[in-house]
Amino acid sequence: MPRNQFQRMIFALLSVFFTVHGYIFYSLYIVNGNALMQTAGTDSVIAAINQNGGVYMLGHFLPIWAVVLVEFCLAYLLENVMGMPGSFKLACKVFNPKETHPFLFETAVICATAMLMCPAMSLIAAFLYYPYYAGFNIFTLAANWIKLICLNFPFALLSQVFFIQPLVRTLFKFLFCRDIDNLSAQSA
Repeated sequence: MPRNQFQRMIFALLSVFFTVHGYIFYSLYIVNGNALMQTAGTDSVIAAINQNGGVYMLGHFLPIWAVVLVEFCLAYLLENVMGMPGSFKLACKVFNPKETHPFLFETAVICATAMLMCPAMSLIAAFLYYPYYAGFNIFTLAANWIKLICLNFPFALLSQVFFIQPLVRTLFKFLFCRDIDNLSAQSA
């Protein structure tokens, strides 16, 4: 869909914006919500987070906005450096983009992106959310990384294929409708 570097950067910005918010919600509410509420003795996740003084990251409790900002910056960088170019190359190894239906090729790119980004961001999260108060152990880090991949990959694949990427592609088409219309007119 994106035709130039500026469009690729905007597409990545939209993708990462929705993905980071989705993952933070998924991680805090669905994966860790009950544990947070039990530990804090509250009946809501946001109350538990507020009672703890934020979300534990890098050995400190940070407000949610800081967590979103850190994850957004890291995910945006990773998406532009590895995710987008790598997923396109992987999809091209399986399908020829000129001969394959666009829907099938885009789905292959989305799946390849989830396959690349989930382990990479899970590794980053394993470092960010590591229990540094207990001392550092490489085996604990590796176990946390594998656990995060197992928890996140099904969510990553399904949310990207069925929710996030259709929304991002719709917004992208709306934002760049003139460019898309001009491209269609030129090819006709």
